[in-house]
Amino acid sequence: MATTTKYTPRLEQKYYDEVIPALMKRFGYKTIMQAPRLEKISLNRGVNGAVSDKKLVDVALEEMSMISGQKAVATMSKKDISNFKLRKNMPIGTKVTLRADKMYEFLDRLIAVALPRVRDFRGVNEKSFDGRGNYTLGVTEQIIFPEIDIDKVNRITGMDITFVTTADTDEEAFELLKELGMPFKNVKK
Repeated sequence: MATTTKYTPRLEQKYYDEVIPALMKRFGYKTIMQAPRLEKISLNRGVNGAVSDKKLVDVALEEMSMISGQKAVATMSKKDISNFKLRKNMPIGTKVTLRADKMYEFLDRLIAVALPRVRDFRGVNEKSFDGRGNYTLGVTEQIIFPEIDIDKVNRITGMDITFVTTADTDEEAFELLKELGMPFKNVKK
C-alpha cells in the first residue's frame, strides 16, 4: 500500500521549524500554542470608474483571481451617493481572503517575487499595524505580480493586502512577519 505525503508550503514549514522557536525564545512563551500565527490574508481593491464602466470590475476580478490563485468576489456599495452617481449594491471593487496553504503560497510569492519587483524598493513600512496585531500593506501597482501580463493591462491600479494574525500586540505581529521573511525597512532606534 502506497503512502501519500501531504503537501506543505515552504513558508508553513519554516513557521513550524524556525519561526515558532524564535518567537518562544524572544517572548518567553511556555507552549507553542501561545506563539502567534498568521490566520488569513485579505486582498482588497477598489475599482476607480466602476460606476460608469461595468467591465472594469470584471477585469479587476480576473486580475485578482490570477494574483491570489483563488476566485475573487465583487464588493458592493452600501448606500446611494447621488454626487458620485452611485446606487446601493453596485459593484465597486474586488476582494479575496486566503487561508491555509493558499495563504502561505501567496505570502511566499509576495516576499520572494512581487515585492522585489517594486521600483526603488527599500522595504515595507513597519508602522502600518492596527494596534491589534494586524498589518496592512498598500501595493500601488498590480503589475508587480508575475501572473499579470503587462501588455494586457489597460489601467494600473493598486490594492491593499491585510495580514490578520493571532498576535495580541503589534510587537508580536511584527516579529512574526519579520521571521516569516517580510522585508521591513531598517529602522534606527
